[in-house]
Amino acid sequence: MPEEKTPDGFATVRGGRVRRTLPVAGFAARAAGGRILAGLRATAGDADAVDRFHVKTSERYAELLGHSKGVLMKAGQLLSTFDVDVDARGPMATYQQALMRLQADAPPMDSALVAQIVESDLGAPVDDLFADFDADPIAAASIGQVHVAHLRDGRKVAVKVQYPGVARAIRDDLANTELLATVVKLGAAMGPRAMRTNQRAAAAEIAERVAEELDYHREARNITRFHDLFAGHPFIRVPEVVPELCGSQVLTMTFVDGVGWAEAKEADQALRDQWGEAISYFATSAYRHANLFNADPHPGNYRFGADGSVGFVDFGCIKQFPEYVRYGVVALFRATCDGDKERLLELLHTYGFVDPDVDLTADEAYEWWAMSAGPVLAPQPHTYVPSDGTEMMRTWFDSGSLGSTVRKMTIPSDYIMVSRISMGMNSVLSQLHATMDQRDQLDTMDGVAPPRTPLAHQHYDWVCSRKLPFGLDKR
Repeated sequence: MPEEKTPDGFATVRGGRVRRTLPVAGFAARAAGGRILAGLRATAGDADAVDRFHVKTSERYAELLGHSKGVLMKAGQLLSTFDVDVDARGPMATYQQALMRLQADAPPMDSALVAQIVESDLGAPVDDLFADFDADPIAAASIGQVHVAHLRDGRKVAVKVQYPGVARAIRDDLANTELLATVVKLGAAMGPRAMRTNQRAAAAEIAERVAEELDYHREARNITRFHDLFAGHPFIRVPEVVPELCGSQVLTMTFVDGVGWAEAKEADQALRDQWGEAISYFATSAYRHANLFNADPHPGNYRFGADGSVGFVDFGCIKQFPEYVRYGVVALFRATCDGDKERLLELLHTYGFVDPDVDLTADEAYEWWAMSAGPVLAPQPHTYVPSDGTEMMRTWFDSGSLGSTVRKMTIPSDYIMVSRISMGMNSVLSQLHATMDQRDQLDTMDGVAPPRTPLAHQHYDWVCSRKLPFGLDKR
């Protein structure tokens, strides 16, 4: 496994370019051979041979990426949610199910190592810093793991502790594009529906996200900004940083109550509808009331409250864009939802989506953008289905009219983040089967129509009480 021991005998993340690549390359070779053998057995009459191969290989794949931590484990997390179809059956669903464990159930560190890291980073023993500290983590992910503790003043807190050696391993991984491309290619090829994608571009996307999440000082600042922005919100909850208990490898914040993703998916549908609407408001309102984009709409980062509220607990991947980018996002979507084709085409040229010499008509542009805005343009209220999260991506490889339109457009680098937010959020909402009035939500956030639904009224009243700008307001 890609772990090694510290001088004290504790496991740490193994570094080194070759040492990180070999286990993945070896696994890929064994998996390829095993798949051929399973196919031969199936041809010879063993009808379950291929299914057994996929189940066994998926478990080993999840274990490999889980022990590898860092970029490799993050790759597994991304592959577990890519092109999610909650009703899917067959090999791809088998691998997604195995990899989903990486979202909240990675192999944890030894408790003595955790105490050693906290003391080294914060300058005092754990017992001096906290009234109590639970040695068993409540979550273990790609960068670190989370422990529950209490402060001397009685506050319950969540303490993120970064894995030792993960920074070095990530630096090696980020410099090793072949390793990342191998992981992406392997995950994409596991099922019969191999994803046609630019593996280097996918690897770069993974690298960008993980590099940002490594910086706990940056994440602490992000949490504070979002906590201040959403202060007093009726159904969006953000923790508060405890700055005196934060360092390079330790991040302490107030504890956000609620159930996790697995329990949330089994809850009553009415409650899931409320959670879905809360997630949608959080994902799309921050850049309407501020210039903040939360680029990691990952279900493992949410805590679901019995009152319909949602807590958001991970802020490692945040971007603040200049005003022209924020306004461009809102204006493009607004023109699409209003059916203003000429305005949409004008904005696409203005913001660099269409080069001046490209022959793209207003009707062609609108057809694609209307597809991407499907949940808002559909009859309301809209119930999310898997295609809401995957239809946009499928058009990138489509040979029909939508595919032709996509190839006439480019996504400026400033706007790549928005596609990630949209597809990720739609995927989460489809897994909740959430039903909501998306048009009412859009109009409320943009300030172009009075709210109609209960949650829209609550959000509108909160914006007005905070004297925040609406989406189409010029700053």
